[in-house]
Amino acid sequence: MKKTWKLIKKNKAVYLMVLPVIIYYILFHYKPMYGIIIAFQDFNPRRGVLGSPWVGLKHFKDFFGGYYFWRLLGNTLRLSFATLLIGFPFPIVLALLINELRSKKFSKIVQTITYMPHFVSMVVLCAMIRQFVGSDGFITGFMAHFGYEGGNLLNHGEFWIPIYVISNIWQGAGWGSIVYLAALTGIDSELYDAAKVDGANRWKQTIHVTIPCILPTIIIMLIMRVGQIMGVGYEKTILLYDGAIYDVADIISTYVYRMGLQNREFSFSTAVGLFNSVINFILVILANQISKKTTETSLW
Repeated sequence: MKKTWKLIKKNKAVYLMVLPVIIYYILFHYKPMYGIIIAFQDFNPRRGVLGSPWVGLKHFKDFFGGYYFWRLLGNTLRLSFATLLIGFPFPIVLALLINELRSKKFSKIVQTITYMPHFVSMVVLCAMIRQFVGSDGFITGFMAHFGYEGGNLLNHGEFWIPIYVISNIWQGAGWGSIVYLAALTGIDSELYDAAKVDGANRWKQTIHVTIPCILPTIIIMLIMRVGQIMGVGYEKTILLYDGAIYDVADIISTYVYRMGLQNREFSFSTAVGLFNSVINFILVILANQISKKTTETSLW
């Protein structure tokens, strides 16, 4: 304990810099956790958290036995796995391509162009997507040349996942590539020199030097992404979908939003959200343990 206080006194400037972050997490992440208990109550805002009656696992049973459970679970998993399998490799590929550019000026231009969608408001971005895939949108017009005559793409459930995944790549691939570009800069140039001596061309250097060197970073990012499988962002879904495609686009997070804020079923929506969070937590633990045993790379 004395050593700890000595370290704090010695590095007090560093600890003061960390203090606002700690306060932020305590106030906005840990303190609100006590609200989870309303998942086991019939919460009444007038009575408050401590005064509301307890109902045990009633809301969980209602959700698991409800009409929408399997549809919500299936839609969430389909959208998450499509985003993971198709969207996750794109930032890696983009970082590798940018790394291969000879001109630094051109590579900076490419990075700037690919980063820009990340800074566009989600509301504006979804409005743009709606314009692109609307009845008069340029994507719909392009598809019309191949015989498509169905009008607005968002009115057809079969196009929902492609629209979501492709727009997600457009929005996040550039920003996601920053981590991998940083990892690429840390590769020892002597490894490339040794590969050249062995007769390796640029492709073989990428396969045998570049990718193995950034593999730990890829694994860490993959573990973190697995932990979000059940938590597909509801913002874009809410802004894009409508009643015509509820059966394929409605996911657990949008269901929580709709039941909690629109229908005011606070306890029920908290129970559904808690179920979602527990599954994500379990997935992170499992992914981390599997990675630790197979690759010796893990978050902890």
